[in-house]
Amino acid sequence: MDSQNILLTEFDYAPFSRIKTEDYKPAILECVELAKKEIDGIANSAEKPSFQNTVEALEYSGQKLDRVTSIFFNINSAETNEEIQKIAQEVSPVLSEFKNDVILNKALFERIKNVFQQKDSLDLNKEQSTLLEKKYKAFTRNGANLPEEKQKELREIDKELSRLKLKFGENVLAETNRYELLVTDETRLKGLPESFKNEAKSVAKEKGKDGWIFTLEYPSYLPFMKYAEDRELRKELAFAFGSRGFHNDELDNQENVLKIAKLRYKRAKLLGFDSHAHFVLEERMAETPEKVDSFLNEMLEKAKPAAEREFKELENFAKDLDGIDQLQKWDAAFYGEKLKQKLFNLDDEKLKPYFKLENVIDGVFTVAQKLYGLHFEEVHDIDKYHPDVKTFQVTDKSGATVALFYADFHPRPGKRDGAWMTIYKQQYVQKGKNERPHISIVCNFTKPTEKEPSLLTFNEVTTLFHEFGHALHGMLANTTYPSLSGANVYWDFVELPSQVLENWCYEKESLELFARHYKTGEAIPQEYIDKIKESANFLEGMATIRQLSFGMLDLSWHATDPSDIEDVKQHEAKAFEPTKLYPDVPSSCMSTAFSHIFQGGYSAGYYSYKWAEVLDADTFEYFSEHGIFSKDIADKFRENILSKGGTEHPMDLYKRFRGQEPKPEALLRRAGLISK
Repeated sequence: MDSQNILLTEFDYAPFSRIKTEDYKPAILECVELAKKEIDGIANSAEKPSFQNTVEALEYSGQKLDRVTSIFFNINSAETNEEIQKIAQEVSPVLSEFKNDVILNKALFERIKNVFQQKDSLDLNKEQSTLLEKKYKAFTRNGANLPEEKQKELREIDKELSRLKLKFGENVLAETNRYELLVTDETRLKGLPESFKNEAKSVAKEKGKDGWIFTLEYPSYLPFMKYAEDRELRKELAFAFGSRGFHNDELDNQENVLKIAKLRYKRAKLLGFDSHAHFVLEERMAETPEKVDSFLNEMLEKAKPAAEREFKELENFAKDLDGIDQLQKWDAAFYGEKLKQKLFNLDDEKLKPYFKLENVIDGVFTVAQKLYGLHFEEVHDIDKYHPDVKTFQVTDKSGATVALFYADFHPRPGKRDGAWMTIYKQQYVQKGKNERPHISIVCNFTKPTEKEPSLLTFNEVTTLFHEFGHALHGMLANTTYPSLSGANVYWDFVELPSQVLENWCYEKESLELFARHYKTGEAIPQEYIDKIKESANFLEGMATIRQLSFGMLDLSWHATDPSDIEDVKQHEAKAFEPTKLYPDVPSSCMSTAFSHIFQGGYSAGYYSYKWAEVLDADTFEYFSEHGIFSKDIADKFRENILSKGGTEHPMDLYKRFRGQEPKPEALLRRAGLISK
């Protein structure tokens, strides 16, 4: 073992500052070899197969590999460079091959099958039964019963898919990074808030240019689209954003999209499923593509009349205000914001001074303290991968360690856009010790400038609460096995803890805890709280069908045979037809930058956001009936949802928490799509 390679030593906290980029590949390869030896030991054991020496032993194998790869791939998302991306391309096929070596290990599968066939006589508890079933299914769902030549084909598909997904993500990041809109004439920046202009000026200065630079990163792109009065500039930026991966050049993703969709279908057929969506949804609450399709269409039926009414209202408003005859996609955020200001006299610029990033962080911590008795203390002696990262020790009322929490809030060239929660170390129990998790959230909020701290839009406030909800799922995990811990749950259940926490952003009792003016310390005025609440459903019909359109696009790629699809744009236009409001933009394509489904884990699962909204609306109704800081309901939620991870079927957990199955009416009521 290479003693010079820090990743191959024993550590608890990730030793970021001591990791050299050249350490990653040899460490991963070494850990793969170690894990292989552990697997061989289990598979070739002379002992009679038992739950402990086979299923449990397999669960705890490869821990070193899991730690090292979690560090590496998290860095590849949050602080990457060309060298790291190159290593990712090199190690991904190796890891894919190793995973297949395990799944297609005949001796190992025979031992697991042996234990599985005895399951009724083994006296296992609920978590052990779930683990046994998941391990057995992991083998059967991934080719363990296939003949050898088919297994070989599966390996090749998996290797190629891991390469293509990485390439897709790299192209989107490169496209985002290479574009900039340089404006040198200040009169063209009319409507933009001063603080936002200052940030754009700083970006230009950093790049040695005169003027203002706007980029495709969300903290730059979204405010520009919302406030810039110059319609031509909005159009230019929207064209750049909408055409990422769609330029027929070296960063084009059309071929990658087609290959990924077709390989996923081929893989599913090989395993005996009708489509990739049939394969994926077997292990989801939704169960089948037919159920998802029915759910999306039912929601569309309820939301479409409202969306069409709202679109007409927005179109008439734009015509009356500026003589716009045809509302285009680059007008949506701008006129939406103008109409919102007219109806509610409320905009982000009025709200932002009350949402200083540090105050919002304190606010989400206070909400967690009131609900779950957690205490957060910033610590400065934990290693970080970037100076922007903040670290916190999380303890409970008795002072016992609950988790380590990393938070990374601002955009950088090496960071992919969006916001996500991730894990550096899982929670689990081994040899009587409850190993506590290391959890991270990564966001892309506006950076502080010389003149102003980082002030969040209300949408960014809800994003922070959302990701922190995921983090709580990880922090409060209390299971025996790492693969069933925290957010390791069915994909259409994973968004419940995150989406439900967003509700606290709209409540007076919660906002009063942290929404204070960054200069005066004055609490957010009651009229603003009322307007936040009132405007929560503003253009909700349009927002709903936008979300449904993404779920339908996802299903269109994954629920049927994509073999005949030759034109990505054409296919996408057809999928969007039922939800279409705006004229199509020929130069833009959603699929070529739809990282959630072509790089992340949301393939055949994008509907989960809407599905989880049903769960979250029903859950929050329960909280509201008893008080949003009800200890009793919070304890039930923690006990039955947050701490249990994937140890039981999510519907069983939900019914134990709520006393009933979730009702879609709660969501439709909250969205104002049906009467209270």
